[in-house]
Amino acid sequence: LVNSGEDATLDSVISASTIVAAVIYIVFDLSLEAWLGAAIALVIIKSGFEMLGETISKILGERVDIELARDIKATINSYPEISGAYDLVIHNYGPDSYNGSVHVEVPDTFSADELDQLIRRVTEDVYVKHNVILTAIGVYSLNTKDPEAASIRTKVAKIVTSDPYVLQMHGFYVDKAEKKMRFDMVISFDADDRKKVYMEVCEKVKKEFPDYELQVAMDTDFSEGG
Repeated sequence: LVNSGEDATLDSVISASTIVAAVIYIVFDLSLEAWLGAAIALVIIKSGFEMLGETISKILGERVDIELARDIKATINSYPEISGAYDLVIHNYGPDSYNGSVHVEVPDTFSADELDQLIRRVTEDVYVKHNVILTAIGVYSLNTKDPEAASIRTKVAKIVTSDPYVLQMHGFYVDKAEKKMRFDMVISFDADDRKKVYMEVCEKVKKEFPDYELQVAMDTDFSEGG
């Protein structure tokens, strides 16, 4: 509808320009048709590229409004059972039509029943307040039963976030019995080589915890930092 309106506007401008050119020719015997035709052609080409570019941009996917992303995360984080909301991705399927997905961090003591109820409440709350349908909510389990695990998390977080290009660490979980440690880290696109930053940070963590197998994902900030 917007593009149709733009097309109608161009038609009006072209018609008015033609009338003006005709009046100038009648009154001043000055022919401007060639110049007018060239100018109109440039305006049409410019408008065509703008309309096409906007449509393609939405089809390929645009970064969601930062305020909307922050508000949704604030709503999710308002639940006392949730320690954090991450990896929020929102798809725009038209005016006021949004679908999305997110990861939430919850205690590792949650039962399937408790988790199901929590996810249903969050999904409904986000839809009512923000008109966004969360089609998927992933789960990160948070160590809560072992104080040593919490201490390890603090140490790892300090190592990881000490790099200026690492924006965030989340999804941390340590399995002391299996000697495995997993987490995601968001690396800024300002880094000249994101892969290099990833490897350097992993090496620092491995040096501090040589007995652990690392499972580290290089994450992307899809919505907004924090």
